[in-house]
Amino acid sequence: MSHHIVEVKDLTYVYPDGTPGIRNISFRVIHGESVAIIGPNGAGKSTLLLHLNGYLTPASGFVRIGDLPLTGGTLREIRRTVGMIFQDPDDQLFMPTIYDDVAFGPHNLGIPRDEIERRVLSALSRMGIEHLRDKPPYRLSAGEKRRAAIATVLSMIPDILVMDEPSTGLDPVGRRELIALLKEFTHTKIIATHDLDLVADLCERTIVLDGGEIRADGPTSGIFRNEELLRECHMEKPLSMQGCPVCSPAK
Repeated sequence: MSHHIVEVKDLTYVYPDGTPGIRNISFRVIHGESVAIIGPNGAGKSTLLLHLNGYLTPASGFVRIGDLPLTGGTLREIRRTVGMIFQDPDDQLFMPTIYDDVAFGPHNLGIPRDEIERRVLSALSRMGIEHLRDKPPYRLSAGEKRRAAIATVLSMIPDILVMDEPSTGLDPVGRRELIALLKEFTHTKIIATHDLDLVADLCERTIVLDGGEIRADGPTSGIFRNEELLRECHMEKPLSMQGCPVCSPAK
C-alpha cells in the first residue's frame, strides 16, 4: 500500500511577491492515517495542501506520493491517487451541470462510459444530491456546492483524500453526514480546517502550522490539551472539550 503514503521533505514556498509561505516543512503520513492540519489564518495550511497535488511548485524540498516524487512527469498519475477538495467549491465546479462536473475527472481518465455513469450516480447519492444532477453550479447554495465539489472527488475513487475546509458552508445535518462519510473512507485523509470538533471526531493525529512552520505534530488529544500551544497559535480547544459555560461557569 505504499501508494497511499505522503511524504513532505524540507518543503519551502515563497509567494510571487517574495513573502515566505511555508518554511522547511517535513512530515510523513502513512496508509490509513487521518491527519489534521490546523493553525490560524495565514498559517500556510492551504499553501501546503496545494503542493500535495502539484498545484504549486516548491522553491525547495519535495513531495513524494508512494514511490513517486511529484514532478511534471508524474503529475497525472499522482492526481489519480490524490483527490483534492479545494477551499472554494467554485474552483471545482465549472461544467454546465453538476452531473458533468462529477463525470469530468473519470472521463479524463478514459474510464468507460458505463463505469463513469456508475461512479457519478454513486458519488451523487453518497452526498445526497441526486436531485441536483441537472442543475448548473451557479444555481446551487453554498452548502450544495460544497457537497457537489466533494462528489467530484469521490467519483475519482482516490486512494488519498486531501481536503481544505471541507465542512465550510454545510448545515449541521450536512456536517454530520460529511463526518460519517469520511469515517467510511478507510484510506489516507489529510484535512486542513478551523473546525476543531471535526478534527476531534476524525483525526487521530494533528499537525499545527503557524507562520508557515510546523509548531507541533502528534496525537490530536495531546495537541488539544496543550492550552499554551493553542493560545500561542491563536486557537482554542474544540467546543466539545470546553464544557458548558452555564453548568460550569468560570470562577
